[in-house]
Amino acid sequence: MHKNRIVYLNGEYLPEAEAKVSIFDRGFVFADAVYEVTSVVDGKLLDFDGHVARLERSLGELAIRNPLMREALLDIHRELVARNEIAEGLVYLQISRGNPGDRDFLFPAEDVPPTVVLFTQSVPNLVEAPKALTGIKVISIPDLRWGRRDIKTVQLLYPSMAKMMARQAGADDGWFVQDGFVTEGTANNAYIVKDGQIITRALSNDILHGITRAALLLYAREAQIKVVERNFTVDEAKAADEAFITGASTFVMPVVEIDGGKIDGGAPGPVARRLRELYIQEARKGAV
Repeated sequence: MHKNRIVYLNGEYLPEAEAKVSIFDRGFVFADAVYEVTSVVDGKLLDFDGHVARLERSLGELAIRNPLMREALLDIHRELVARNEIAEGLVYLQISRGNPGDRDFLFPAEDVPPTVVLFTQSVPNLVEAPKALTGIKVISIPDLRWGRRDIKTVQLLYPSMAKMMARQAGADDGWFVQDGFVTEGTANNAYIVKDGQIITRALSNDILHGITRAALLLYAREAQIKVVERNFTVDEAKAADEAFITGASTFVMPVVEIDGGKIDGGAPGPVARRLRELYIQEARKGAV
């Protein structure tokens, strides 16, 4: 607990110890909620509009009422960043279907208000992350998640288990594998680089439509780096020139080992390093 941290709950800014959510909230008993995580750099929000657009889509796919429009969300994010003095870090936002007063598989009446929670996390080395210099190790894990991974729900038990599997294997993260092909990481999109081309799985219900992914691929194409959106295997990844992941909390992070095998010598490659610099540079320009 951070005793001085201020959080947002249903219209109020509160010390975190005073923020209470009902035991009957559907986010608690059914994981009936969606979330977003927005990066903060230099006290400003990166890719904010992308996160709002994805939030609206996730809510719509689950028929959860959207209680806050963009400007209200922006004001809340900025207020929390200011009150908690976040220079580098993250803002977590969660919206559940609310508290109907009891547990019931059926959705509650439409007049039950959604529960809205936001809090900040300070991450002093977000930009100058030590792992960006050394790269991370991943292991392959069967993808046993539900089929709508394009909706950013709080159903994160299996990704959490996968993260623990990776740690127990001496790695940093897991890459999920379905039908022989890599889908994505536990909380990030996955990429390989071969002959100067970036290869990553195409968007579908099988993966999260990453906001960092969308921004990075745009920047890469503008920089005349070829992007190929297709499936790839673990063996392809092992034989690649480079590999990396992207996400709001990692930006672009080189992957140097998969299932114990080093990727091209086991050091971050020039494409991943350049893309990380490019993403941070361009994202800062558009920060709000």
